[in-house]
Formats: sequence, C-alpha cells, structure tokens
Amino acid sequence: MSVWNPPRLLGLAGMSLLRDEASNITALEYLPIELFPPLFMEAFYGSRSETLKAMVQAWPFVRLPLGDLMKMPHLGTLQAVLAGLDILIAQKDRPRRCKLQVLDLRHTGQDFWSMWSGDRAHGCSSSSMAPVAEDRSRAEQPSAPLVVFIELHLKERTLDGFLTYLMRWVEERKASIHLCCKKLKIVSMPMENIVKVLSMVQLNCIQEVQVNCTWHLSTLAMFAPLLGQMSNVQRLLLSHIHVPAFEEQEEQHVVQITSQFLRLHHLRDIRMESPSYLEGCLDQMLRCLTTPLDNLAITHCLLSDSDLSHLSQCPNISQLKGLDLSGISLTYSSPELLPVLLEKVAATLQELYLDQCGIMDSHLEAILPALSRCPQLMFFSLRGNLISMAIMEKLLRHTSGLPGLSQELYPVPQESYSSQGILQPGRLAQCRAELFEILSVLGRPRIIWISSSSCVHCGDNTFYHPQPIIYL
Repeated sequence: MSVWNPPRLLGLAGMSLLRDEASNITALEYLPIELFPPLFMEAFYGSRSETLKAMVQAWPFVRLPLGDLMKMPHLGTLQAVLAGLDILIAQKDRPRRCKLQVLDLRHTGQDFWSMWSGDRAHGCSSSSMAPVAEDRSRAEQPSAPLVVFIELHLKERTLDGFLTYLMRWVEERKASIHLCCKKLKIVSMPMENIVKVLSMVQLNCIQEVQVNCTWHLSTLAMFAPLLGQMSNVQRLLLSHIHVPAFEEQEEQHVVQITSQFLRLHHLRDIRMESPSYLEGCLDQMLRCLTTPLDNLAITHCLLSDSDLSHLSQCPNISQLKGLDLSGISLTYSSPELLPVLLEKVAATLQELYLDQCGIMDSHLEAILPALSRCPQLMFFSLRGNLISMAIMEKLLRHTSGLPGLSQELYPVPQESYSSQGILQPGRLAQCRAELFEILSVLGRPRIIWISSSSCVHCGDNTFYHPQPIIYL
C-alpha cells in the first residue's frame, strides 16, 4: 500500500505565488524569509527570469549561492540575476530587506538550498557555517563593493559564453564589483587571454594556483608578475614547463620567476613536476621563500648535489609535513645528503614519497637511522626502487617504532624477479610469506603494500592488483 505524502505548506505557497508572476514580485517585500530560498528555486527551475531579477533585489541573506543550483553554467539565469544586480547597484538607497553582498557562482557543496527547502534538517554543518564570518563582516559594510565568486579553470583557447558575458559585465562595473576566485587552474589558453581575464579578477583573493600547461620557460616568466600580485596564495602547483635546448636568457627567466616568491607571504605548499629549469639553481627559489613550508614536492627532474645541499640547509623547510622527491635520481648524489635532509625535517614530517629515485640497498640503509627518528610519519612510499629482502627487513625493523605510520608502500623485493627482470609469481609469494613472518616477529599490528608499479591500484600484466600484507 503506497503512502501519500501531501505537499508541504512552503511548496504550496511557492507554487501559488508563481502562478501570478506580477503579484509575486509585488509581494516580495512582505514575503517571510523562509519562503525566499524555495521560491527562488522554483523560479530558477521554471526559468522565471522576471521573478529571479526581482528576488535578487530583495534577497534577505548576505550570500546568494547560485553556483550550487547550476550543475552546468546557465547563461539565461546569469543574465536575469545580473540584471537584478544592475538595478540594485544603481539605487542610492537599497531596499529595506536586501542584505545581498556576495554572489557565489562556485560549486561549493554547501547545503543552503536543501536546508531551506526542507530536504534536510535545519541543523548547521561545518560546511554550511564556513562563510558565516565573512558574510557577517560584509553585512556590517553595506557600502562595500558587491563580491562575485567564480571558479576559474582556463582550459580552452577562448572563454565560453557564460564567462565571456560575466567578464564583460564586470569590466563595465569595476568600481562596484569585485570579481574573486579562490582557486585558479590554467590548462590551456593563450597568455594574452589569460592576462585579459586576470585583469578583471582581484588577484589578492586567489589562494591556490595550478599551472598545468606545456608552456616554455619564457611564458612562465611572463606570467610571474601576475603570480607576484597574488599575495595570499597558499598553494602553488607548476607542471609541464618546457625548457628548449637552447632557450635564450634561461637564467634571467628563472630569476624573474623565483623572485616573485618574495611577495608570497602566505605560501605553504609548493608542488613542481618536471622543473628542469631548477637544476643547479634551486637555491635561488629557496632564498626567496618568506615563510615556513608545510609541503614541498619537486618531482621527475634532475637536481645536483648542490641543490640537495641547499635544500637541506633551507630554514623554511624545517617544519615540513610532506616531502615528495619522486623521480629524482639519488644514485649520483653524495650518500649523506638525503640523511641530512631527513634529519632536518624529522620532527614534523608526516608524509614521505621517494618513488622511482633509483634507490638501492646502500642508499636506503644510509637513511634508516634518520627515518626511525620521524615520530609523526604516517605515510611512506618507496615504490619503483630496487631493494633486497635483507634491506626490507632492516627497513621494517627501523620503522616498527613509529606509532603513527599507517600507510606503507614498498617495491617488490628484487628476489621476486628473474635474472631477465621478469616478475615470478612463485618467488613473489615466497617473499610475501617471509615479510609476513618478519611482521609477526616484530609483533606490531601493521599493513604494508608491495607493488611492482607506482600505483597500489594497478600493476603490469603479471601483477594487476597488489594485495596488502596484513599482520594484526
């Protein structure tokens, strides 16, 4: 027998108002606050542009999280909302009820709409409370420019219609609108277009920058002054920056880039993939750091002994929580450099990645004492290196006293391969049994992953799904 769920009173009230759009607009001044979000949703999904325009002018909340309603950018809705804002901006005295200060076009995942529409209880989760402090401060400054938050993912040669319309609208109202972006991701776009877009954005609002382009070093040097204006950047990710064999002014370009770090006083996380331009001059970047880093990743490139030496001496890495040197060959470096670096960060280090570094038994044995003095270490990955069962046993013994170590990813011991380098399932099974026996002797509950690839979820044709060795 089916159960009949009668319509909620809020829904009935919304449907009644929307039947007569003209009456609905007139009634907004007297509409209970509780009805605004569900009525806005009804107007949004019903493409009632005039109602949307009027509701923006009477919006009784500081923030309008429009992006959470739009699974895909919707130009018609944007035009209606911006038209309402135009009327609002033109008014010397705002309507009595309107508190709107922030138009949010991002997909924030907050539960504003579901909470007010009755889909969820009226409890406030941490995510829904996140913008409260910011909203309250803006509510106390009614004359402040209206802030528009967007997500900037520049991945095409030209902007789509949605962003083009928004940028043109902002450009014509620069004095009244602050266009803000917390995360900037650049995948593919001509530099002249990037400069034009960023000229509309409040650069000091940006907190994360990700450049994943096949740029030449000279192009990154052109972008560097813009990066220097992003004074509140906390996280910087650079990858696929290409250095031609005979690029002119390479040293000058490196200086142009690294000198901008002097202006980034909140930078805590640096991740650089294949930064070949840093070989022999890593110290230039390190000298320009102004604050201690939480995370540092320099991967898949060549670093000289002097680079590693400067890294271990840098005062701003002494509080590192995450260090990733994957893909950097350590076989040619002085054997004491990596142990010295680990000693420097031992007190705070929580994650350590040394994948595909050419590490062999002698290199690993040299860092074991420093590794055993990392009490905060929780994640350690050593995949893609060639080490023996004997040194694996020493590794497990040295790390058995680390209380927080919960994720360990190690390479298949070299005894598991034939002389031709082919993985032998029978030998692998024997090595796994021996490793389990070592864990049982040590007596501490532990889970370790043994992988012949750089990913615990995939492997080569012989070894697709590595299984953990579990001792409880």
